[in-house]
Amino acid sequence: EVGEPDFATPAPIVAAGQQALAEGKTRYTPAAGLASLREAIAGHYAEHFNAKVDPARILVTPGASGALLLASQLLVECGDRVLMADPNYPCNRHFMALAGAEIDTVPVGRDSGWQLTAPLIERHWQAKTRLAMLASPSNPTGHTLDAEALTKVIDTVAAKGGDVIVDEIYQGLNYDDAPLSATSLSDDAFVVNSFSKYFGMTGWRLGWLVAPEQAVEPLTRLAQNVFLAAPTPSQHAALAAFTPECRDILETRRATLKQRRQVLLDGLVELGLAPDLPPQGAFYLWLDISRYSRDSQAFCERLLVEENVAITPGIDFAVQGGEHHVRIAFTNDVARLQEAVVRIARFVSRL
Repeated sequence: EVGEPDFATPAPIVAAGQQALAEGKTRYTPAAGLASLREAIAGHYAEHFNAKVDPARILVTPGASGALLLASQLLVECGDRVLMADPNYPCNRHFMALAGAEIDTVPVGRDSGWQLTAPLIERHWQAKTRLAMLASPSNPTGHTLDAEALTKVIDTVAAKGGDVIVDEIYQGLNYDDAPLSATSLSDDAFVVNSFSKYFGMTGWRLGWLVAPEQAVEPLTRLAQNVFLAAPTPSQHAALAAFTPECRDILETRRATLKQRRQVLLDGLVELGLAPDLPPQGAFYLWLDISRYSRDSQAFCERLLVEENVAITPGIDFAVQGGEHHVRIAFTNDVARLQEAVVRIARFVSRL
């Protein structure tokens, strides 16, 4: 079970990539990326988020992973502490650990909207805490922070002399409220995004980082030494992602994912497996399976073997309580999701 929808990359993006290859656009770009792509990303923020982002503050990276690698290496030193919600995406904390940080995971739930909030940061901040890392929409829960909550987080961390990284790679895949970006609230947050999820370019390995002005120069030096530049054909292809033609395709896909979300929610509620708060974004449900099992790894293995349904054990994401939860993705078509619900129902009836 992989966080990748069954949609192909939109045709305008593919065509732009093919044209770039045909024209021999395969040489290195500047370490921070094509100027035209950085300008297009800045235009995206201005048009859809009312955010004024200087293209000079944008670094194009090999996937969001490249952006996280740069940010973690710049901001964290051995012995520093990092606050993250629990559950969280494991690679995010692994990047911080690679940089030498100690990770303090803060259990979240319904009361906090499954997010790391300002009061939680205030409560768990320590003398060696260096930064707080958030994800909105989040993986694995799909929950978001609204403007008020995110502003309070940024202000709280700033008052403590720390930094904030906001993982926005599922931005655009919002189902109930308009998407929000931290770039519209602060110039001081480090904002990570990707062409993988909303834009449908998972295999093209392209993302970006919006950084405070003073961080751009050291981040660029890091990029030159770590990966030199993001893939050139992918950068040229991504220019087409911001066209009206492509936007129409992407918004149609978002509506499809919203329908799939509802199909799963409707089916799982009858099994007592629906989440306590429906996800507001991304394409996952975070399910409490404690009425059926307290071993998420065994639950997922048996479900796969006995019913050929693949979901992910919660222990992949949660330091505490992961054995009681699983993540299920609504990345397949409605018919397959409905069949999956039937098979899950059959499976849990035997437990």
